[in-house]
Amino acid sequence: MAEMIRCISPIDGALVAERAAFTAAEAGAAVARARAAQAAWAARPLSERVALVEAGVARLAAMEDSVPELARMMGRPVRYGGEMGGVKERAGYMASVAEAALAPLEIADDEKFRRFIRREPHGLVLVIAPWNYPYLTAINTVAPALIAGNAVLLKHAAQTILAGERMARAFHEAGVPADVFQPVCLTHQGTADLIAARAFGFVNFTGSVSGGRAIERAAAGTFTALGLELGGKDPGYVMEDADLEAAAETLIDGAMFNSGQCCCGIERIYVAAPLFDRFVEKAVSIVEGYRLGNPLDPETTLGPMAQTRFADLVRAQTAAAVAAGAKALVDPARFPGQGGAYLGPQILTGVDHSMDLMREENFGPVVGIMKVEGDEEALRLMNDSAYGLTASLWTRDIDRAERLGARIETGTVFMNRCDYLDPALCWTGCKDTGRGAALSDLGYHALTRPKSFHLKKPQ
Repeated sequence: MAEMIRCISPIDGALVAERAAFTAAEAGAAVARARAAQAAWAARPLSERVALVEAGVARLAAMEDSVPELARMMGRPVRYGGEMGGVKERAGYMASVAEAALAPLEIADDEKFRRFIRREPHGLVLVIAPWNYPYLTAINTVAPALIAGNAVLLKHAAQTILAGERMARAFHEAGVPADVFQPVCLTHQGTADLIAARAFGFVNFTGSVSGGRAIERAAAGTFTALGLELGGKDPGYVMEDADLEAAAETLIDGAMFNSGQCCCGIERIYVAAPLFDRFVEKAVSIVEGYRLGNPLDPETTLGPMAQTRFADLVRAQTAAAVAAGAKALVDPARFPGQGGAYLGPQILTGVDHSMDLMREENFGPVVGIMKVEGDEEALRLMNDSAYGLTASLWTRDIDRAERLGARIETGTVFMNRCDYLDPALCWTGCKDTGRGAALSDLGYHALTRPKSFHLKKPQ
């Protein structure tokens, strides 16, 4: 009997959807269909591929019922809408730069030689998308991969399995061939087996560090190109000259939005001593204004975490920090209905880097705040992490931010903002956050390979 892949709603434990995982034969057939369709897709004019992808994105964005469906699958409150604004922004940018990014690099064309470098599609791309932003994370690779001439298999997390089906349906209705873009239901082992069998030219995975290691093990010896966006423990640093109100509003939103389940969410905050007390007071007042509840209720500002086990991890980290001397500043009584996947927000002071809360990813609505005496201490603490996705600096001095940012071990440096992907900038990380590049012109380089032409002309 086939293994079932199930989406259980964090709202009430109800079954949202279930699908039979592909057998080895079914997975192999999907790969074969995609490979067979890819050459004809790549042979289409670039402008035609761009137009079809843009039409698919427009069709997806028009599916208004995706918002409550997403809330039922993973718990984000409906009041925040869906992800389609970001999907259109990212796909639109990648479409706008495709011609330039994929253009041949002309080296020379003289009386003796023509020399140039072309960008060739990998062929078949596997996109393994997470549940926390299932459309946004997927479109980062799906859109440019298709535009570059690849066929794509899209494997979504079980928690948001309907998102992959919805995305593929929209693209197919817009005219992208069904075999060129296929949603697939695969177990972890089934995924690993396909990678080990060299089914793909490129694999993009967004998820946990352990998941990334499993992908690398499966790909070992196959020379399959990989893009990995893994864990994060993103810091914010509020300097003594910062706009305190803006820093508190933005960083706390960056820590708590989507119940803290954001790849580049803020998980630790360092505040210059002169602002520390006022920053903490403001942060607590912001959090106390949240409302925990059913995400289908428009008044809810904080929904459940995607699974009870995720909430339990955050509870354990918080309890361990408090036992080690940290102080929890938010009264749990302000957030009735906690339990299971429902977890109220929390702010802790008295924390340090001996605590998992400040070192290990929690991916939940809790943040620790530490007082620092200056840039050097803040830099040491920000770099004291196994991860490196983003860092958020708050100051009125852009030169200071640039100097400090150059010394932070991270993929992106923000000044006076956080928790945002600019599609014109490369989305990347370092250390255990992973490797590779998405978005920007460099995103096309990851999804293609260079081919050099050295043509000697007849004399």
